[in-house]
Amino acid sequence: MVTGRFERVRAVVEAIAGMLRTAAAEPGDTALAAQRTLDRLQTTALSRDAFTDRPPRSADRHQPLLTQAVDQMQSPLLLPLQRALRAAIDDLVWAEDQMKYYAADADVGLGYRNGNLHTLLIGPGACGFEHADFTLGFFLLHPHTLYRDHAHPAPETYLNLSSRSGWRFGQSGWRDLGPGSLVYNPSMAPHATRSYEQPFFSVFSWLEDIAQPCVVLPRDDWTEIEADLEAMKGHGITG
Repeated sequence: MVTGRFERVRAVVEAIAGMLRTAAAEPGDTALAAQRTLDRLQTTALSRDAFTDRPPRSADRHQPLLTQAVDQMQSPLLLPLQRALRAAIDDLVWAEDQMKYYAADADVGLGYRNGNLHTLLIGPGACGFEHADFTLGFFLLHPHTLYRDHAHPAPETYLNLSSRSGWRFGQSGWRDLGPGSLVYNPSMAPHATRSYEQPFFSVFSWLEDIAQPCVVLPRDDWTEIEADLEAMKGHGITG
């Protein structure tokens, strides 16, 4: 029975691990990415003695969107994680990225600056379990937001929890992914994300080399994409 804060936060980690194990059993590159994340997770001490027990911090102005994002985790695959996250959501430390992951003058755009939220379950300063070179947590973007093209030395895994999100990898075109899909970005692989009528919500993990910052990779279509997303917002269009 889940009773205290340690048990609730660990139950979230275990639910994520369960989803990764399911993905690791599937053929192809998705399985390799899931297994690599699980291998890194196994390097983390998840005992009661290792629990950081940092004071919780609410999502503040982002709370309505966070609640909406969790409520919309309706795919059967996501339901165990939804239940665990609902039980622990007030135990976590939610924060905006105040350019912690970028150079102070990086051109991330106002959409990202004003519309991001995350919590770290595992990693340096995490509200769950400390790790010097591995992170695991949740990441949210406001609706109709472009997370501009960028790259980072850390290999990265996303486990998508949204009903739909847009992705661009390298020089390829945009494609949409659904709930339960897994994205793996190798070290310094360019990628971008966009949300539509619902907030983008995912599990994210940096697997190693996490001390190095992200680098924004300019593209000439950002203004057009952001204008299109803003127009969708103004007219109730879903994309």
